[in-house]
Amino acid sequence: MLILGIESSCDETAASVVKDCIELKSSVIASQAMEHQKYGGVVPELASRRHCENILSVTQQALAKAEITVNDLDGIAVTYTPGLIGALLVGVNFAKGLAFAAGKPLIPVHHIAGHIAANYLAHPELKPPYLCLVVSGGHTMLTEVMTYTEFRILGTTRDDAAGECFDKCARVLGYPYPGGVQIDKAAQIGDARKYQLPRPRVAGSELDCSFSGLKTAVINMVHHAAQIGETIDAPSMAASLQKTVSQILTEKTELAAEKTGYEIIAMAGGVSANSGLRASMQEMCDRHGYQLYMPPLSLCGDNAAMIACQGSYHYLAGMTADESLNAYASGTAIGEMKEKF
Repeated sequence: MLILGIESSCDETAASVVKDCIELKSSVIASQAMEHQKYGGVVPELASRRHCENILSVTQQALAKAEITVNDLDGIAVTYTPGLIGALLVGVNFAKGLAFAAGKPLIPVHHIAGHIAANYLAHPELKPPYLCLVVSGGHTMLTEVMTYTEFRILGTTRDDAAGECFDKCARVLGYPYPGGVQIDKAAQIGDARKYQLPRPRVAGSELDCSFSGLKTAVINMVHHAAQIGETIDAPSMAASLQKTVSQILTEKTELAAEKTGYEIIAMAGGVSANSGLRASMQEMCDRHGYQLYMPPLSLCGDNAAMIACQGSYHYLAGMTADESLNAYASGTAIGEMKEKF
């Protein structure tokens, strides 16, 4: 079984071919990060235009590297939600056209389910059910992975995602986009004990997170220092921020594991590449005797390999779409999808 995956939810145009769910045959990514850097973040209109320019080329490269043609495919999987609507529409419409022209099944994939599936490519032995912490620039959630295609959200962020907190704090500290990577680098040379940051909690919801207050606290400390003529130790602030976010996420995961009884835990999403979070989660799992699975750094960010992988499981479950498939910026609630992404 060969599935082509297409990903265009933000600023990465990607295509990949996966065989039999977990064997990666090719993965091609055209990144726009350097182009958006001068704006301090992703410009949606520019991202959409670049997707239009790149999507055919990356798909051709993915097929060529896998040494197959479109006729060899069993299905075409594409990210349809969530993400930047213009960017998503480029991928969805391209996939719809390719599937129609080639007479292949069209497979819609939820972006978050794709991130979770990245672990299967690196760890074929990982099988549901298990607990997964999904943490990225736009999402932070604790998810119960019941089957390869069924999920239940146990806790999420009430405001900013952890990755968004990193990015916005990085900007005020003077680091370039993408900020999360810069925070991680700076934290390596900073003193995480120098600044005391708040640990926001959500009343009445133990597994939910809130990062807006933490972000605001960092911004206010930086602005206050500037007003009184002091200089913020940026690396130490980065280290303090990284430590605080890592502790919050690790403690929430630890509590979720205690409540659900899961001893198999996974991480997914762009922020799962953060060295501080990885170390904190590993220490917690070692202390409890839990098995921790983390994707390699190459599969933490947006890529099409994870979409092709998850698309393979959707294909086996008969979860395909017709030409009416649309893109959705905010994502479909799990409850509306019968607990399926």
